[in-house]
Amino acid sequence: MQYSKFGNKFNRFSGITQLMDDLNDGLRTPGAIMLGGGNPAAIPEMVEYFKQASADMLASGELINAMTNYDGPQGKNTFTQSLAKLLKDTYGWDISSKNISLTNGSQSAFFSIFNLFAGKHDYGSHKKILLPLAPEYIGYSDAGIDEDIFISYHPEIEILENRMFKYHVDFEQVHVDDSVAAICASRPTNPTGNVLTDEEVCKLDKLARANNIPLIIDNAYGTPFPDIIFEDVTPFWNDNTILCMSLSKLGLPGVRCGIVIASEAMTQAMTNINGIVNLAPCSIGPAIANHMIEQGDLLPLSENVIKPFYQRKALHAVELLQTAIPDPRFKIHKPEGAIFLWLWFDQLPITSIELYQRLKARGVLIVPGEYFFFGQEAKEEKWDHAHQCLRMNYVQSDDDIQRGIEIIAEEVNKAYS
Repeated sequence: MQYSKFGNKFNRFSGITQLMDDLNDGLRTPGAIMLGGGNPAAIPEMVEYFKQASADMLASGELINAMTNYDGPQGKNTFTQSLAKLLKDTYGWDISSKNISLTNGSQSAFFSIFNLFAGKHDYGSHKKILLPLAPEYIGYSDAGIDEDIFISYHPEIEILENRMFKYHVDFEQVHVDDSVAAICASRPTNPTGNVLTDEEVCKLDKLARANNIPLIIDNAYGTPFPDIIFEDVTPFWNDNTILCMSLSKLGLPGVRCGIVIASEAMTQAMTNINGIVNLAPCSIGPAIANHMIEQGDLLPLSENVIKPFYQRKALHAVELLQTAIPDPRFKIHKPEGAIFLWLWFDQLPITSIELYQRLKARGVLIVPGEYFFFGQEAKEEKWDHAHQCLRMNYVQSDDDIQRGIEIIAEEVNKAYS
């Protein structure tokens, strides 16, 4: 069987495919400890809320209507209208439903957005997406139809007390030229839990505007929903920003609903792509989210239920890790948001891929850090830090977290010794 260039590229191994395969295999393997994937926690209060909301929507006919009818290619208009009003009323943004389009998950949204801007252009140019700070989300790395569509930069590393550290954008290093089509950053960052400061976001916005390119912000874990963000930051959007959100981390990953908030021209482009690729995005997730907005529940649940749940879990996992691995070379990125901890084993004598394989053999599924440092292939120097980190999901039960950390500690201490 002969595939096209597209077929050959997307038929090959990728880090995100391994991650999702591990997630699926782990769910079917008795005793596996799932510290790798990005599946959100089944928060009891949220599960109960969705049960009641589904029952109410079934009784009113909303749920059946969402299941039995196509929406338009822009997405369910009742949701885009209610969300635009919510954002305008809450933040004063100059926004309407014409600034919002929906996709079948944010992974689908980024595939469309990246390929709208990056890759081969007319007249032979090849454009790239600039990631101002790597490590960055593994799901971006293979999303380009063309090869080599990312350029990324090492962060500044601030060493904090209590064996913590934090990444910052190194603006002295970040360079924008004619080859850059857009700037993209996640906030909070998957994999590290890092949150760009307000100052960093404003600098990136200024840099994007000065070069007449958009700033893409991945807000899948951010404010105002699901609000898995533990720092006091200002939500950011303007007409040069492409803000991407999701319903997944509310506790609804199965409904596959991504949200793109951008200029009207960008909304039209996303709508056109939807029509060609999907006909229309899924209706069920937007119907549930619209119900949540109409009931006045979306923001209070995010702030009062979802955020505290994850913050407690993160702090508990940090405490367990620091107790289990006393080696001073071990550090944790300050947990500022998202559902992961980023673990740095400085001077580790094996790579994080080898550590991942040892842990997998013992039933602990975690993600090696190498996959998150893409877009740096042209850089000649080898950066040891990129081979010394792991991404750990901390949302499993307290018992699984404790046992998983015990096994990680055993393997790390063995490697160090």
